[in-house]
Amino acid sequence: MKPVVVFRHAQCDGAGYLGVFLNQHDIPWSEVRIDLGEPIPRSVENFSGLVFMGGPMSVNDTLPWIPQATRLIRQAIDQDVAVMGHCLGGQLMSKALGAEVTKNPVEEIGWGELQVHENADAEKWFGTTKQFLGFHWHEETFSLPEGATRLLSSQYCFNQAYAVGKHLAMQCHVEMTGDLVKKWYQCWESQLEMSMASPAVQTKQEVLENLSERVQKLNQQAYGLYTRWVDGLSV
Repeated sequence: MKPVVVFRHAQCDGAGYLGVFLNQHDIPWSEVRIDLGEPIPRSVENFSGLVFMGGPMSVNDTLPWIPQATRLIRQAIDQDVAVMGHCLGGQLMSKALGAEVTKNPVEEIGWGELQVHENADAEKWFGTTKQFLGFHWHEETFSLPEGATRLLSSQYCFNQAYAVGKHLAMQCHVEMTGDLVKKWYQCWESQLEMSMASPAVQTKQEVLENLSERVQKLNQQAYGLYTRWVDGLSV
């Protein structure tokens, strides 16, 4: 099988539980570290799937790699190569598919309930799950591209995930591990302090409470999503 390529946009980020999942299932994967200036491939021909992780930048920023990333996403979807995005990654998918990325009504940081919509696509991705506790760290949101089906919403962000066939875009973070949560707070705690006026932002103490249990349950949810997504990988 060709490898899955995972795009990292910040040194504080990474594949998280997705990397664990791919290793456990003997699915080869490689990483392109955008934060270190590694180039975005010009073609999808060497990959079975593309995954875009999160990051502190906006897809509306004038960064040279953003149009390269959106071009690669369009190429992948045109050639039926599976794409998945987490947070910034989901926003890149929306931008690539002609939708908008704008400010969310409030910043959303910490643990928050996600509601699964009642439609056939949501059932395919989430089974009988109706809601679960997800992790959030964003101030922007995407609109849905043409042909997309909304899968998830939260109290503070209506578009939390959508599917376009076998391609999955998420505003929320399902890839979290305990270590990754702690690492983000080492890097971006100053942002948290400036965002506390938002009703959707939790304190560090609130986020770290019962962290192991919350992460374990989130990993279980991510396992189901990733299992379905890898079913669509190219051989």
